[in-house]
Amino acid sequence: MSRSIGLAHIVRQDDGTSMGSWGAFTLKSAFQPIFVFVRGKVRIIAFEGLIRPFRGSETLSPGAFFALLPPVDRLHVETLSRTLHLLNAGAFLDPDTSIFVNFDPSLFVERSVVEAALRDMRLVLHEAGIDPRRVVCEVTEQKSGSAAALDAFVHALRMHGFRIAVDDYGAHDSDAERVRALKPDIVKFDAQWITRLMESGPGFALLQAMVSTFAEQGIETVFEGIEESWQLELAERSGAAMVQGYALARPELAPTSFAQFRERQGGDMAAIGSAQEPRAGEGTRKPRVRIFGRRAARS
Repeated sequence: MSRSIGLAHIVRQDDGTSMGSWGAFTLKSAFQPIFVFVRGKVRIIAFEGLIRPFRGSETLSPGAFFALLPPVDRLHVETLSRTLHLLNAGAFLDPDTSIFVNFDPSLFVERSVVEAALRDMRLVLHEAGIDPRRVVCEVTEQKSGSAAALDAFVHALRMHGFRIAVDDYGAHDSDAERVRALKPDIVKFDAQWITRLMESGPGFALLQAMVSTFAEQGIETVFEGIEESWQLELAERSGAAMVQGYALARPELAPTSFAQFRERQGGDMAAIGSAQEPRAGEGTRKPRVRIFGRRAARS
């Protein structure tokens, strides 16, 4: 019996959620919405799947959980996490939204591993009733074995119909090179980096210029870690296509309340901002934004 089969399995709960187990740990899916700006309002356009590990009654951070894993288990646990997110997304999330899931490129160096992982993922998508075009594969900052291996991996993802996102742009010196090499559909800007740029006029101008440059290349941008109203207003002014963060919605364990909110709003968007534009780094008025937060947990 393989290690993955021996330690991992998925259980369907009475409420329809899928949960996983890995040794002594229980794994659950949480989802955080990603919002798009449309005519001075925002609406949910996508969700990011986030794993939530538990050991008995103890909640662990994802970082602490993955730090406990031996290297041989990382591929299996990452696969299990994506499987849970996709099954729960198919059961509970709006079918018109996209689903962001993470891939550690250092785990996909060998062609046989890539082919097996993507074959299994397509089977999961079929079971969940999810069109592959809804899936955005976030390529995380971990180093691949080689540039050729990373290029082949991303090419394989595209051949299966998935979109590509580069995560944490701005956090590493090699990010610009990574975007040129991968030619992603989406770039997610690092939260701490964009906050620093927003705190000064020249920094904000640089941020606007980068967003504009990406847009000219057909690349959409997501600002992560938006936690204050002034950041949200500046994100809209910068031209960012999408935003994600606690100022709008905290992650929720599946099943979430987000679908009920959409039904109550008739699919409309929460209004944001005022007609008066703040200066860079200032938030003169709080946006009128629906704040989610049931069963919230930080990533």
